[in-house]
Amino acid sequence: MRVHVTELQNGDRLSNDTFNLYGLHVLSKGTELFGVEISKLFQHQIEYVDINTRSEELPFDSTLASGINPKWLPTLEPTYKNAVSGCEQLFTDALKSGKIYEEDLVETFQPLVDNFKLERDVVSMLLLLNTKDDYTYQHSVQVGMLSYYLAGWLGFDQQQSVKAGQAGFLHDIGKCKIKSEVLNKPDRLTSEEFEIIKQHTVYGHQIIMESFGETTPAIVALQHHERIDGTGYPNRITGEQMHPVSKIVAVSDVYSAMISSRVYQEKRDLLIVLKELYRMSFAELDPATTHTFIKHMIPNFIGKRVELTSGESGTIVMTHPSEFFRPLVQIDQSFIDLSVDRSLEVKQVFM
Repeated sequence: MRVHVTELQNGDRLSNDTFNLYGLHVLSKGTELFGVEISKLFQHQIEYVDINTRSEELPFDSTLASGINPKWLPTLEPTYKNAVSGCEQLFTDALKSGKIYEEDLVETFQPLVDNFKLERDVVSMLLLLNTKDDYTYQHSVQVGMLSYYLAGWLGFDQQQSVKAGQAGFLHDIGKCKIKSEVLNKPDRLTSEEFEIIKQHTVYGHQIIMESFGETTPAIVALQHHERIDGTGYPNRITGEQMHPVSKIVAVSDVYSAMISSRVYQEKRDLLIVLKELYRMSFAELDPATTHTFIKHMIPNFIGKRVELTSGESGTIVMTHPSEFFRPLVQIDQSFIDLSVDRSLEVKQVFM
């Protein structure tokens, strides 16, 4: 069947090779289409493509609109929940014995890598699976996943990416030694309580040192709240002194905390979160690491409904590699390129 590119659905499959007006081969027959592939079609100004006949016209489904392939949901959710439970057990064991064991770490984290590496839409995946329960453990799982993805985006090989993910997974292990009334306090922390919280970096370093020695996870546990301008904690080191994986986990940590549905914190609009990360990249977070993260997260917004500052609503159909927050938006049959029309901005993204 022949369809206009604006009518493509995530999961559609090309029935023919696709070429642009200059005869350049763009996508091969059999390619499954998601945000990145659809964006590529727009970039090559391809209007119509041939796809395999859809087995049925599905009603609107948020999982389809988000880019998550529904066939994975029955696997993803139990894997995610098992990882959260496994993380809780690691925290419990660390508090009791002062140690964690590598086989327990691998057994808990590796299923995430095996099941989630096929998913393309990290944004929607985290939102679908995120709940208000077990914040500390969910946060650890999310930071582990995000660190794994980000390491790969930065050019780490698979083994290095898994190690970075494990370091992200363990970054907050020191919180097992923080009293729950302080750790889970729903109100603003006092200065004294914040000083107590800050010690989780030192505790985490000690626990991992006792378990594995001076490894990357130990360094990351100590450094993930350091900032490149020297304003972080516990040692106020600068970017030159931070381990590369610490920079990765720092970005993942901030992002996960901002999108969380913790009971006393409303989830913030995801585009606003990425804009805040971008702002932080000029002083606090490593710029190369942060911009790589944003660059790879932004295409996940393709296909999402947005409201512009004009009050108009439309759909993001293409993102720009450098103008992160100024996508191409379709409103009815017209298109607005926000990188050209500087008078408008995206006000809200509907996930």
